[in-house]
Formats: sequence, structure tokens, C-alpha cells
Amino acid sequence: MKQMRLGEYIQTADRICSVLMDNNIGNVKADTMKLVDRFRCELLKFAVYLASADGKMDERELGIISEYLKVSADSEQILKLKGEEYLLGTFGMQVPSVLKFAVLADAGRKIPRDEYGCQNAMIIYDTFGLFGQTMLSVHAKEPDASMIKRYTDYMASMEDFIKKFAVWYAGDQKLYRPEMPAEDYPEDIGTEEERATHLEELLENLNSMTGLAGVKNQVNSLVNLIRVQNMRKEQGLKCSDVSKHMVFSGNPGTGKTTVARLLAEIYKYLGVLKSGQLVETDRSGLVRGYVGQTATRVQEVVSQALGGILFVDEAYALTVNKGEGDFGQEAVDTLLKAMEDHRDELIVIVAGYTDLMEQFLSSNPGLKSRFSNFIQFDDYTAEELMEILKSMLKKQDYALSEGAQKRALEMITERVENKPDNFANARDIRNYMEHAISNHATRIVGMKAADKQMLSTIEAVDVEGCFS
Repeated sequence: MKQMRLGEYIQTADRICSVLMDNNIGNVKADTMKLVDRFRCELLKFAVYLASADGKMDERELGIISEYLKVSADSEQILKLKGEEYLLGTFGMQVPSVLKFAVLADAGRKIPRDEYGCQNAMIIYDTFGLFGQTMLSVHAKEPDASMIKRYTDYMASMEDFIKKFAVWYAGDQKLYRPEMPAEDYPEDIGTEEERATHLEELLENLNSMTGLAGVKNQVNSLVNLIRVQNMRKEQGLKCSDVSKHMVFSGNPGTGKTTVARLLAEIYKYLGVLKSGQLVETDRSGLVRGYVGQTATRVQEVVSQALGGILFVDEAYALTVNKGEGDFGQEAVDTLLKAMEDHRDELIVIVAGYTDLMEQFLSSNPGLKSRFSNFIQFDDYTAEELMEILKSMLKKQDYALSEGAQKRALEMITERVENKPDNFANARDIRNYMEHAISNHATRIVGMKAADKQMLSTIEAVDVEGCFS
């Protein structure tokens, strides 16, 4: 799921509460309290439950409650929740009621045209999780051990409840949503001129990415082919059936997922896809442990992806184990059938290491014939990785000094020329950046006279030891 800040999560959870009420999930309208108010109350209880674990609530914890829940420190609500019975932990023995209603809606698919693809419970779960992490983070040192235990136990009970009803989605299975609502094409995306403008912006985003020359050429060729087919259709000429399923091959961190996300939106504005969402998954999101369960799970994931792209990362893991009791092949067979049944409303992209993807495509006679577009994502050069580092830092309002640039390029060049087993291209650079920023913070934190330039400039000493 696209990353959101805590305030955005809470607002999204509020909207989910309204939808659950509108559809009267679990007869929720019979409750004397509106579900959104109950959700806010349960989030407040969670905050007090965590903060009071050490027997007190400090100003920073109360500040989080005030900022996100608009409840003052001296309010009657907080004073009431700080009672002895509450501190004994009775709150931690039950999951929030809003989660129960969300799970009921997801498991029974009770919300028509569900904006969140039956992942309402996951959003509620993530909201509580991020809120709890925010409460824990205000402690300058290690949070109280009892506070950490309360947090982990409560989140584990929520997770167990969601899994019990089979509506749990791991991080890489969560739905990525385009910026615009995924509704019927073309009414929801403006006039023909507006669609053309947005399409050009998306293509510009693709073509401005660092490196990936071969990838850009192939994607632009596909786009041009589809454009011409659309033009021919308008003139009443015959149009060939252009296969759009793809194989992305390459090492980690080479931009495969990023390009897939852009493609989902590009195809929407070309009129190829109806809604343009990208659903990401892997073996863990498709394969189950009993006969029949895997096929059902694949069908569920496919239903989420209809009108968009299903992106299967590390697809080779589905066929690497062909022993008795493994259901990876069942997932492949079910996916092949879905590709045939939904040929006009689903695009599948399978991705992974080059050599292993060759083995994957050879595992089933009908598999390779379904994919006609093979795109190779080459490793980035040292210069390209350096540009990626600068870009990442710029987005965080940091810049490299001249000395830091020279030293960083030396380190990156050495890593590219002597690639370790865990070499991960842009992912390495992100980790490198985070270590550099951490080193910078450690160096600067004690400087009382640090100015804006010092606070935003990474020096050579900060980039040392940043590859782990």
C-alpha cells in the first residue's frame, strides 16, 4: 500500500468507519455510538493503555494524543481512562470493535465497489500500529519494557484475529493505489486533452528515471504500438491483438516495481486498463498449505487486480519446489487460467532474477507462450547510482559537500566493481543514504550554533562506513 503518514491513516480509517456505517455492516447502525466516534475512543484507549504502562503519562505522550486525537491532557476522557481497572490491562484482552466490523466486511465482501479491495481491516490494523509506534517513539531512550510488551501483544492479537478470517495481507500484497480514483475509463480521467496531458506526464516520469535506457526504449515502443492501434481503430482499420503480459528480469533494486506502477497508470490513460491499480504479491501471497486453498487464494488476488496489473515478484519461487505437498504449480496453473479468462481486463507481470526466471518460464509448456514482452533491467553503473543518491538526498533536503561527493563515488565505484552477494543496486543506495544521514545527525546534534547549511550538508566523514 502506498505509504501514508499517521494523520492520513487516521483520516482513511475515519472514512472506512463511515462506509461500514453506510452499509450497516454487522448491524452497526443499531449501536448508540457512531462507529467513527467509537474508533477514535478505542484509539484513545490504546494510547492511554500504552502510556500508562510505566504508571505515568508524560507531556510528550499527552502531546501525541492532543495532536492526533484532539483530546487535551486534562479532559474528562483521559482522567476516566486512567482508572485502576483500565491500568490492570482489561483493554488489552480484546480487539477493537471497529476491526471486527472491518473484518466482517472484508471476509464477506459486503462493501459494493470496495475502494480498498477488501483490505479495510488491514488499514485499521496499520493505523493502530503506526499510532502505537508514534507513542513509543517519543521516548528519548528505550521505551519502558512493559510499554513495548503491551504494544506487541495488542498488535499480535489484532493480527491473529485478522488471520483467523483469512483477510490478512502482508506488506508486499497490499494494494497500491494510483493518485486518481480507480473507476470506469474514461469518464473519471477528464477530457481527451486532459488524458493526453496526463499520459505525457507519466511518460516523462518514466523517461526521466536514472539509467534504464533499454527498459525505457521497450516501454516506449509498446506505448507507441498501442497508440497506433488506437488510431487504426478510430479509422475502422483492423487491429492486431497486442499481448501486454510481461517478464521483468534483473537483480534487486533495479526499478522493476517502480516501472510496473508507472505502467499501470500509463495503460489506464491509453485506455488499455479500466482502473490502473497495481497489486503486488509473491509466493507467500498466493500459495496455501492445503489442496484447493491455493487456487482460491490466487483467484482472490486476481479479482483485486482486475482492471489493473498483477505484479508477481520473485515468481520463480512458485516452481522452484516441485516436491509432493508443494502447491506452487497449482498457483501457476490457476494464474494461467485467469490470464485466459480475463484477457481483456488483466495484465500480469512476473519478475525476478534473470537466470531463475528462465527456469520459471520453462516449468510449464503454456507459461512462456503467455508472455511476449521480456524486459531486462540491467544493474546501475556507479555514476547512475551516484545520481540516485543525490536525488534521494535532495528529496530529504540534504546535499553532499564536494568532499563527500568524491568519497561517496569512490565507495560506490568499488562496490559496483566488486559486487557482494547481497548487492542490491538502488536499495543499497537508500541504505547508504540513511546511514549517512544518521552519521550526520550524530555529528551535528551537539552543535548549538549549527546553521541551515550545516544541518543540510553531508560531509565526507558522514559517508564513511555506510555500506554494511
